[in-house]
Amino acid sequence: MLSNQEQLKYSRQIILDKIGSQGQIALRNAKVLILGVGGLGNPASLYLAAAGVGTLYIADGDCIEISNLPRQILFCEDNIDENKADVAAEKLQQQFPDVTIEAIDEMFDEELCDYYLPQVDLVLDCSDNIQTRYLINQACVQHKVPLIVGAATGFDGQQLTIDPRDETSACYHCLFPASEKAPTDNCQTIGIIGPVLAMIAGMQSLQAIKLLTGNKVQLNQLNLLDGLANQWQQFNMKKQKNCTVCGSN
Repeated sequence: MLSNQEQLKYSRQIILDKIGSQGQIALRNAKVLILGVGGLGNPASLYLAAAGVGTLYIADGDCIEISNLPRQILFCEDNIDENKADVAAEKLQQQFPDVTIEAIDEMFDEELCDYYLPQVDLVLDCSDNIQTRYLINQACVQHKVPLIVGAATGFDGQQLTIDPRDETSACYHCLFPASEKAPTDNCQTIGIIGPVLAMIAGMQSLQAIKLLTGNKVQLNQLNLLDGLANQWQQFNMKKQKNCTVCGSN
């Protein structure tokens, strides 16, 4: 059951038919891994902690640089040269004392995937490099853990939800096979504007809340944001039978 304090704190969520008390309890019992605490991981971690997700694991091996500050809203100049995951965990814990937050202050690898993925209900991929995307995609398929991918560069963003528990769900490798030229551009190469990251992180957080509360999520749908035109586009995709990660061949 929810305490009186929880019922008051989360009353605007509980009143929603699609969430209710049981959905709020599901959020409280949930464990989520956020991979990358940069421009996407900052707002996503705030949204999920504020929504009442009970346990957050936040992972990032990078240190804070002054060029991060315009879009990584948890950090300030006093945090420069400190680890992103450590600082984010400390600030989130201060703001949301009821949430259990664990910082993983190193780059994710196969060993960490095998340790943490069996413990969590879903993963948010907020990383900014293709190697990490392939790593966490393969690990989530292997461990059958839902994965919510976000990416943004310039004025554009993309979001994709993957659920390996559903046999029809395509994975990231279906969309960008490693044998072909996958997108390698990132914020360092072509720039980024902060609100685009907030919009993609908000979409990731929304999909996470829907998944955790038992609501329908759109699989096999790539959502593309054109920030200059103020337009979203959706593209349908299919699971590839010959995919070396999730395919049947």
